[in-house]
Amino acid sequence: MNLAAAVNENLAHYSNVLIYSAMAVYTLAFLAHIAEWVFGSRSAVGRTANAITADAAAAQRAKVAVRVGGKGGGTAVLERPKIVTRSAAGSRDVPDGPGAAGNSEQGDVYGRIAVGLTVLAFLFHAAGVVSRALSVQRAPWGNMYEFSTTFAMVAVAAYLTLLVLKKNVRWIGLPLVTTVLLDLGLAVSVLYTASDQLVPALHSYWLWIHVSCAIISGAALYIGAVSTLLYLFRDRYEAQLENPQAKQYSRFAKSVLERVPSAASLDKFAYRINATIFPLWTFTIIAGAIWAEAAWGRYWGWDPKEVWSFITWVAYACYLHARATAGWKGRKAAYLALIAFGCYLFNYYGVNIFVTGKHSYAGV
Repeated sequence: MNLAAAVNENLAHYSNVLIYSAMAVYTLAFLAHIAEWVFGSRSAVGRTANAITADAAAAQRAKVAVRVGGKGGGTAVLERPKIVTRSAAGSRDVPDGPGAAGNSEQGDVYGRIAVGLTVLAFLFHAAGVVSRALSVQRAPWGNMYEFSTTFAMVAVAAYLTLLVLKKNVRWIGLPLVTTVLLDLGLAVSVLYTASDQLVPALHSYWLWIHVSCAIISGAALYIGAVSTLLYLFRDRYEAQLENPQAKQYSRFAKSVLERVPSAASLDKFAYRINATIFPLWTFTIIAGAIWAEAAWGRYWGWDPKEVWSFITWVAYACYLHARATAGWKGRKAAYLALIAFGCYLFNYYGVNIFVTGKHSYAGV
């Protein structure tokens, strides 16, 4: 074995070690995020109990005051303040929940610890991806293992970037870290492929352009999908608050849903993410067609990967159109967004694993 081969083998080994280290720290961040939600829940329950106690005490004082005043022994009925779930007149914004930590200082501390651990895990993660790239001396997304690890890294990078920009997105932390752990676990256990060079068709600068755009698009679409899913739960919760006759949520569900942003905020956030990234996904498909012409002599050949990429594009185009159509706003548009992201997931996992095509040469 020559020196270059030995160096590349060591880099591949260090890459694996760094990825496993990142998974260990992500696990700690996952536990810290859970602690944040748990202590925030206690705070929420405590606030609810105090509010009920205060209402009961006020009602009792009102009864006593009426009786002392000698006005026939009537009783005063005090109504609890209505929870605001829709924007006020002249305003586009709805008050959001207090966040995962609620108003609990201890919950907030755990949340900050979770973010710190996520940053540390991201550094290990990024170092693992870079080491893999150095070991193979090419872009580190030539197979499903490399794509998965890079995809998870970009998703975490997007989340941390939003935090740096002071966006209220810490509520994404728990679902994000959970899915990153699942993604990396699947990558290292099922999708792992030893570092190796690619077939000649992939030796092109389009590998850097086309696949990197696909990864960035997927990471952003994932965050949009999480927001959309939470929007559906929060919207139903708000509708239940406005209808006392509706089936009541459990204490646990209420504790979670009252702390996420309002349905209007989640809907707006998901739409902005999807609308912003849609042009990049469009460019991804165009870049893939140009690369296909250079590699195979045709722009379009009805390959399963090409077909499902186009289906995903059409699904997101329908979602964006639905958002602009009065009868399809809200929940109907949200369902379309989740179907579109489901198409993206199938395009990656389903097509790559279960369908044979021209994109299967890299293996898993």
